[in-house]
Amino acid sequence: MDLTLALVIGVVVIALIFDYTNGFHDAANAIATSVSTRALTPRAALFMAAAMNFIGAHLGTQVAQTVGKGIIDAPQGSHGLVIVAAGLIGAITWNMITWYFGLPSSSSHALIGGLIGSALASASVVHWDGVVEKVVIPMILSPLVGFTLAASIMIAIYWIFRNAQPGKANRGFRYAQTVSAAAMALGHGLQDAQKTMGVIFLSLVVGGYVAPTDDIPQWVILAAAAAISLGTYAGGWRIMRTLGRRIIALDPPQGFAAEAAASTVLYGAAIGFGAPISTTHTITSAIMGVGSTKRLSAVRWGVAGNIVTAWVLTIPAAALVAALSYYALHWAVE
Repeated sequence: MDLTLALVIGVVVIALIFDYTNGFHDAANAIATSVSTRALTPRAALFMAAAMNFIGAHLGTQVAQTVGKGIIDAPQGSHGLVIVAAGLIGAITWNMITWYFGLPSSSSHALIGGLIGSALASASVVHWDGVVEKVVIPMILSPLVGFTLAASIMIAIYWIFRNAQPGKANRGFRYAQTVSAAAMALGHGLQDAQKTMGVIFLSLVVGGYVAPTDDIPQWVILAAAAAISLGTYAGGWRIMRTLGRRIIALDPPQGFAAEAAASTVLYGAAIGFGAPISTTHTITSAIMGVGSTKRLSAVRWGVAGNIVTAWVLTIPAAALVAALSYYALHWAVE
């Protein structure tokens, strides 16, 4: 086995490990609100989320194309594969740090930060126009849209059901949350599994096994879908507690509004723009949006502030770890 093939296999394995960590790190995105409102049991919610993640991963490749072709240009051969591997190590490291502390940071931005960091360390090309257009602008807009849309849906629910009996309305919205949580999980698969597909495709291009103009191979789609589904089923209880209870104690109508708004933003970004937005940022801002309609003090803004700090740090922190990983791998392999 030559060095390039060995490195391609290694990068694919590391990418699938990242995909798995993405699954359990972001499992809370899809189901925390449903579990916290008791609309679903934790195990049933995880099984549903895993299944919908798998299905969502097969619904498009626009985001994968952005990640695989629109962020960095890695040179052909072993050097390029070292760059991709270092980017993945940076993303995995930041995922594990934020998971340990229960902070719902973005796996998507950790991956992009990792790729940028390893590319800069290796003096490779970073497509800054693509980063700004497809990453930075959506990173700013998606939480704002999620917050505003969730607040609007919540206000509409308050008005439409203003004369309903609270107990009966809550029971109805628990059923509705089954649908909205499934939609959220589908959007997570549509967004996040594609990012891993894009990185694997990038490694295959760098290794010389596919051309940049080729379609993403079916085995890449299946592998990425399976890895994120297994990771999701493994669960992410630390982050689930943060999203489900620590930001605001949600009731079923609030949970439904947050999930409906967040899933709408995810679909629009993926299908409409091929933008790799953060499911974490979107659902977290949507939860804040529904909470703010009750009263601003209902949201625990201190917890929200810690989350936003993690958001700001994600890209530079993952980039730094990736750069250090690049130097270590470059010394070891080349």
